[in-house]
Amino acid sequence: MLNEEKTEKFRQLVENKFQIYNSLFMSLPYDKMTNIGMLLPFLYEESKVGYENGKSPEEIVEEFFAKHTELQTEEQKTELLFKIIQYIERQVVLFDSIEDAAFEQLHSESDAGTLLQLHERASQEHLLEATRNKMKDFAIKVVFTAHPTQFYPNSVQRILHDLRAAIMKDSVSEIDMLLQQLGKTPFVNKEKPTPLDEAMSIIFYLRYVYYDTIGELYKKLKNSFGTSHFVPHQDMIQLGFWPGGDRDGNPFVTAEITQKVAQELHSSILKSYYAHLKNLRRRLSFRGVSEVLESLSHDLYDAIFKEEIGISTEQILSKINEAEKILTEKHNGLFKNLLDDYRDRVKIFGTHFATLDVRQDSRVHQQIIDEIISKKSGKIAENLLTDEKLKWLMETETVVSPEEFEGITKDTLQNVLNIKNIQKKNGERGLHRYIISNSDEIKDVLNVFGLFRLCGYKEDEINIDIVPLFETMEGLDNAEKVMKNLYELPVYRKHLERRGNGQTIMLGFSDGTKDGGYLKANWEIYETKEQLTKISEENDIKVIFFDGRGGPPARGGGKTHDFYASQGKTIANNKIELTIQGQTITSVFGNKDQAKYNFEQLLTAGIENDVFKNSKKDLTEKERKLIEELAEISFQKYSDLKANKMFVPYLQEMSTLEYYGRTNIGSRPTKRGAGNELKFEDLRAIPFVGSWAQLKQNVPGFFGFGFALKKLKDEGRFDEVISLYKGSDFFKTLVLNSMMSMNKSYFPLTSYMKNNEKFGTFWNILNDEYELSKQMMLELTGFKMLMEEEPLSRKSVKIREKIVLPLLSIQQYALMKIQKQEGNREAYEKLVMRSLFGNINASRNSA
Repeated sequence: MLNEEKTEKFRQLVENKFQIYNSLFMSLPYDKMTNIGMLLPFLYEESKVGYENGKSPEEIVEEFFAKHTELQTEEQKTELLFKIIQYIERQVVLFDSIEDAAFEQLHSESDAGTLLQLHERASQEHLLEATRNKMKDFAIKVVFTAHPTQFYPNSVQRILHDLRAAIMKDSVSEIDMLLQQLGKTPFVNKEKPTPLDEAMSIIFYLRYVYYDTIGELYKKLKNSFGTSHFVPHQDMIQLGFWPGGDRDGNPFVTAEITQKVAQELHSSILKSYYAHLKNLRRRLSFRGVSEVLESLSHDLYDAIFKEEIGISTEQILSKINEAEKILTEKHNGLFKNLLDDYRDRVKIFGTHFATLDVRQDSRVHQQIIDEIISKKSGKIAENLLTDEKLKWLMETETVVSPEEFEGITKDTLQNVLNIKNIQKKNGERGLHRYIISNSDEIKDVLNVFGLFRLCGYKEDEINIDIVPLFETMEGLDNAEKVMKNLYELPVYRKHLERRGNGQTIMLGFSDGTKDGGYLKANWEIYETKEQLTKISEENDIKVIFFDGRGGPPARGGGKTHDFYASQGKTIANNKIELTIQGQTITSVFGNKDQAKYNFEQLLTAGIENDVFKNSKKDLTEKERKLIEELAEISFQKYSDLKANKMFVPYLQEMSTLEYYGRTNIGSRPTKRGAGNELKFEDLRAIPFVGSWAQLKQNVPGFFGFGFALKKLKDEGRFDEVISLYKGSDFFKTLVLNSMMSMNKSYFPLTSYMKNNEKFGTFWNILNDEYELSKQMMLELTGFKMLMEEEPLSRKSVKIREKIVLPLLSIQQYALMKIQKQEGNREAYEKLVMRSLFGNINASRNSA
């Protein structure tokens, strides 16, 4: 589909429908809200014109009150602002639903990155056999995390689901009823969700979106590329799961919670099999077959509802095979394709649905190990060197019991013991990874190996992949040395042999960007992957990179297909693994059409990378040096910003950072460390990036990039950068993703800060770098505007920004009142928190 054609379709299917259905909001059942729909355009107009003329949010909101209302008291005014926020929140839900409903019509089966396009290209270039060979040894894994960037409670998510379906049918009466329901349904969690609540929220998507999506996608894969001698393996599309297993910085995730979530995943997949089988039996009603399937149905029912009864993947498959034998021999194989599809689902999802990962911070493990050593070795851990601790840990025959300890040590040991039971019930695929965040040294991996030994596991019983997560600049710098030493260590090497000589390594984009700035972090991760690929290949280890990526470019998100398709031959491409979280789950994988499309994009990115030749993927020595130089210059600029004594106070006092933890959207605290003083290193990447997004400044997505480009231009070397942009897919993707960040920035919103005595100079530093980066990137790309080549994304962002502009005015107005210590502080703080919700949801990938 051509860009012009897509733009026109978007206008008809999204913009026009939004205008029409938005009018239904006028009759929504809000208390005292009959005129909100009339007032809102005035607040938008006051905001738009006001910011263009350099007015502050306070002036804009006060003028709105004076010109368009007769409200006198502060209480009346804040009440109206709350009503406006509620109204906008629901407008965002409507726009989300309309845009999601139009997805299939705006995207074609033959778009770049689809399976159809991959098949056509492979056929034309006589590379079908090469594509099949790559598929034998390739997989993608999407890991859903519980990171708090999703602000819709479950009840609202279900309305979204139904609203989208009603819009696809253009059923005005149904849409009207759902909008009325939306008007009466609370958008805010009264209490923080528990980790179990977060898990159930994502299990909803597993059952009602991914069970069918992945099943249908696998069938498409099999039909497109399968032959008499080749069938794609069922493990090609995998799901991972963090809620209930990720205890890094989340004290609410306990051994008991992990076990409960594993049980919920187990029973949820059995329920999906049971429902699927019900439909299957309507067709396979033949003598012999029907009895076998009925027996399977009873087995599944008992396994779901009777705790003492279990069922394995093998038992389910055995019944399916028995039914198939009778079907083929006695009933001409009628409807065999339906039975094949059912069998494929069982092979894909096993009895686990998604793989539950355990994750904890390396520093917590060290505390636990130290406590055990002090109690069991007869020596005080603090007096021992690291090597002495490791020697004891690797040689001791001591077995400890959780009951001998308290708190986190007791819980961690219990969790390690529980893994055996979870693997027994959900299969080994159900839980087979232990991820260590903040990995910097060899001890971080060996400590976890040692924990299993201390819990009584024999070394050949440790059916767990130990996954270091390198996420800080220091961690990334040490990664090659750490893995080299591990590979050469006999005890760990033996462990890897038992695990099929495979090693998964996780790399953190979010904390990397927070730590080193946008360009430096991306280049550092690229180089680290190259080094780790080389050292792994030298040691005959098949390395898999697991990317901890967030929604926006500042946290590794943005154009995911382009990012993976741009990695050259120097980076191992055995599997694509990445995290998906919060509203990125709803906006990118939230319904079958989107999920199927985006799973395909990932799958084809990895396959294309190896099968098709493209000189733009492999960096020349000259290109590498240039990226390195740009990365270093931008890193220096970003480091200077971080070192500015106003950096953390600015976020604390002028942004919504302090309010993230109070919003009841996630079970996890917003900072890692205890204590009141806010340190940069304790800041969680999500509130950090999210707070910049709320300010409409998106600093982590561009800061330093423009400065680096300008420096080379001043040296008369801009032609080199233009050649790099045209010649390297990797660099081009970095530039386009950064432009996406800038497109979602709007500095006029906060231009009042330039007059602030304390932070005026700091605001100017940010604004100047934004203007410079925008100017330099437009010059580099030859574009006249940001995101010029992506009309749909640009239009979508534009409408969303228009919807939330009044919301931003309200948020900044409330923050200004708090800073000036004027009026009812509690009411203004509530306004700030409430406006967080709609703003994040409208941005869709801002945190």
